[in-house]
Amino acid sequence: MKYKVLLVEDEPGLVLALTDLLVNEGYQVEAATDGEAGLRLASGGDFDLLILDVRLPGKNGFDVCRDLRQRGIQTPILMLTARGQVIDKVLGLKLGADDYLTKPYEPMELLARVEALLRRGAASAARLTDAFQFGPVEVDFRKIEVRRHGQPVELTAREFELLRYLIAERGATVTRSQLLREVWGYGGEAMTRTVDVHIGLLRQKLEDDAASPRHFLTVRGHGYRFVAQNDDD
Repeated sequence: MKYKVLLVEDEPGLVLALTDLLVNEGYQVEAATDGEAGLRLASGGDFDLLILDVRLPGKNGFDVCRDLRQRGIQTPILMLTARGQVIDKVLGLKLGADDYLTKPYEPMELLARVEALLRRGAASAARLTDAFQFGPVEVDFRKIEVRRHGQPVELTAREFELLRYLIAERGATVTRSQLLREVWGYGGEAMTRTVDVHIGLLRQKLEDDAASPRHFLTVRGHGYRFVAQNDDD
């Protein structure tokens, strides 16, 4: 199986170099040279990974990333930029990017990050069917929809990705650091409070009693565990 990569980059020399690098590693590569074209291709194509430059004509990479996530497109995104400021990295990750690489970078590092993102996506997909149901809650991963007792439940893109990850890892205890890394794309122990807040929001929206949750359990001193069987299993 050849993975399909969409490269959105406006520097012709870099497009050529990255395309050659990825093709030589066995990837199929399609390229776009501006943000609007990248957004259109990413929205309609069946890509396994998006490599997205921040500085693009027409629509910058931050806007492309935000628009894709708002449309429910969950293709892994590796953002590229010449900027070194931490705020730019944080903004990209907050908008839904999965990883971030600052130019100039070593080709082997880019390939390693590409492989890691594809491996992570494949592992999650392998554990998920098109839909999952627990109790009165129905999750449709294709449509990016959640219903409870047949009624739509509004989840933010981040809440849905957290739910998707917890379902994929159901039965296992996951740490806050693991959730920050896999769902938010952050490293280290920073901002662990945001995990607690998002878990609380899922409990309020999906549990019968948020104060005594049956599915989104706290494992004291470790993190959280999602407990449920797919009612279709």
